[in-house]
Amino acid sequence: MHKESIKELQNICYSPLDLLPQNNLREKLVDLVIHGVPAGIHPQAKAALEQLRQKLVGVEAAEAKVVIFGGGTGLSNILGGDSRQPDWAIEPFGGIKNIFPNTRSIVCITDNGGSTGELLKDLPLIAIGDIRHVLLSSIQLCNLQRKYSLDNVEATKVVSVLSALFNLRFTGPLEKDDQRFITCCSSLRTLPTPLETYLRYLLKFLFEDKRFDTTRTRAHCLGNLLCAAAIYREVPEAESSVEGASSKVRMDQAIYYGLNSLSTVLGCGKRAVLPCTPTPAQLRVLYSNGVEITGEHKLGAVERGVPIDSIEVDYCDIPVVYPEMIESIESADIIIFAPGSLYSSIIPVLKVPGLAEAVRRNKGALKVLVSNLWVQEGETDLSNVSPARKFHVSDMLDAYEKNIPGGTEGLFKEILCVSLKDIPGSILQRYAVEGKVPIYLDHDNLIQRNYFPVECDIFSKTILNQRQVLQHDPNRLASAVKALYCGHGSFSSEYGEQTGSATVKASIAGIIEKISCCIYPCEKFTAIENRLKNLTVTFIGSSMGLTVDNVKKLVGEILWDHSVVPLSHLEYFTNIHCIAPEKWNRDQKWDNVFSFFDHNDRCIKIRTDQIPDRKTLEVALMIALGESLLGNYAHSKVMEKVVKDSIDLGRVYHLRLSTDEKRICYFSNSQLKRFLLLSRMCPTDNPHHYTRLINSGEGFTPPGLLMGLMYAWYVDNRLATHIEYKMSVLKINRSGLIPEQLKMASRRLDMIQFFRVIVFGRPAKI
Repeated sequence: MHKESIKELQNICYSPLDLLPQNNLREKLVDLVIHGVPAGIHPQAKAALEQLRQKLVGVEAAEAKVVIFGGGTGLSNILGGDSRQPDWAIEPFGGIKNIFPNTRSIVCITDNGGSTGELLKDLPLIAIGDIRHVLLSSIQLCNLQRKYSLDNVEATKVVSVLSALFNLRFTGPLEKDDQRFITCCSSLRTLPTPLETYLRYLLKFLFEDKRFDTTRTRAHCLGNLLCAAAIYREVPEAESSVEGASSKVRMDQAIYYGLNSLSTVLGCGKRAVLPCTPTPAQLRVLYSNGVEITGEHKLGAVERGVPIDSIEVDYCDIPVVYPEMIESIESADIIIFAPGSLYSSIIPVLKVPGLAEAVRRNKGALKVLVSNLWVQEGETDLSNVSPARKFHVSDMLDAYEKNIPGGTEGLFKEILCVSLKDIPGSILQRYAVEGKVPIYLDHDNLIQRNYFPVECDIFSKTILNQRQVLQHDPNRLASAVKALYCGHGSFSSEYGEQTGSATVKASIAGIIEKISCCIYPCEKFTAIENRLKNLTVTFIGSSMGLTVDNVKKLVGEILWDHSVVPLSHLEYFTNIHCIAPEKWNRDQKWDNVFSFFDHNDRCIKIRTDQIPDRKTLEVALMIALGESLLGNYAHSKVMEKVVKDSIDLGRVYHLRLSTDEKRICYFSNSQLKRFLLLSRMCPTDNPHHYTRLINSGEGFTPPGLLMGLMYAWYVDNRLATHIEYKMSVLKINRSGLIPEQLKMASRRLDMIQFFRVIVFGRPAKI
């Protein structure tokens, strides 16, 4: 028996790779490239592994064609480091671009916050902030040396000047005599002459082109303005409006040539950074409770407390995709999906018609998804599978599967994940105290679904030590990608790999989604401004130091911030009255709402002391705006006592509607009836008469106020805590609800659906 055992052992053959501790060949190669051969290995095996590592590291990858999809910080960081950081310019030439200089980035364009949002107010342009961020990170040493004959030190100094210029932020008007601006302009003298001349031309263009007159008065990042100037210098002023097909074609071309020109001059390379589409677009997010909002900036700002169900992208026109971009994707040797915001980065890019299909048509490329490190508040802090637990990597894949046309079929197989065992426990503990939790790698689940998780040490220890922040290390991640690229042809036997997806789907070829449309943000902003110009603001009693312009500016900012509010909602009130507290005669017995819509004069009334604070004004304005949609729907409202045998049983609220001819209301008859029923008003034989029975000593929320509160809650749930409390029943697992609670939850969902479909509507289809 022992002879057979000895013979069995003699027949077993081990490769030196088997001595490496990682789980699979992918992880072994990646760790070998990043860390080298571990200590304690047999000398003969060590020599073989050292030789393999030298070959992997020495593989020339300059000709490998790489395409990276993503948004701002995540993409820029792995590409060449986070170019917004003050110390980035000290070592700006690392990352993917260093190993793979033939890299092109395809960037998301749905951001609408910060400086980008300010640009969108004035110009029919795509979101430019992420593009500016990625452009800086794309600057390559070899390009600067070849183009401007610089040595390493000189090239680093050039990047330092460019970083200061492109990252300069100002909070007020951009003035030529601003000292920081003067300092940046003075530093341009140290740049190579062609680069200096080009940038000075863009700065001159910013101050002389009338299209930027208003834009320069807003808070901005100078780099965004330079990108916009590079684009608009390609478009004659007469052809830059949003009207007319020719101007739209011209803008598409201007974005392409303008960004390509800027990219080339900066040393990024030709077509190194392109938008996923030159067509302006905005994000629309549907939560699991049925609420649907628009605007990417709202994802992190609001606290919905429920998972995201799905997202859509609304375009200002039929989305355009550059043919050169499709060609780059189809011919790429490596395709990388960068880490970043799950719902506001990769998914919006791949929802652009044609891009996901182009990735699928490329059968030979290494396709890698880089997993996020941490859950992101508002996006990946709650799971749809089980809201009680935190986010898993498989939840990311589920989101891609649900939101990308055709799912993840053919998009990627390898998933690069940070190994949590390499992160100090004290760091994880400190992050946990701050409420930050890593995304959990459910390894076996991914393998069962025919993905290949690669767990490796790709976080930056330098950034962790300097800033106490966990981020991907751009150099380590680039080395990991190179290791996978070198071993790409050797992985076919692992896990019994298949060529298809774990889930067999119907053919995904030719999947065409209807395109949802939206108004250009600059058109909407102009319409809001025009509405405010025609608006009369009246102070009744003390103005408390406010002016008409103050009030209009604050109201305009709020309306712009809530892009879910359609322009049509602004037509149902005439003016705004600001009423001093001593003149306020509303009965606050049952509520603490300090605003209302007065159907007699169709004016919004707000107590003046609510206006200086943006938050309280926002609450007041949204409630009254919601109420205004009902208009003069009520002919009379009467509260009648119910007395039986001298016992006060309660009251009956009688609501009688205005006649159809006299009613000025946002809703049709059937829609109004639907809302009143959802408000738990009881119909009578008379279609214009509704009642509601109220117990003695209790109050209730009448339909008008309910409309206002629901409106405010839908726009931002932080604005109506009363409604948020009522909606909390939707966060309870339905199996744990008693029958009456199930009915209540069903009514709440019906009310939300009414607001989503009727009040705020869905965009039309192109």
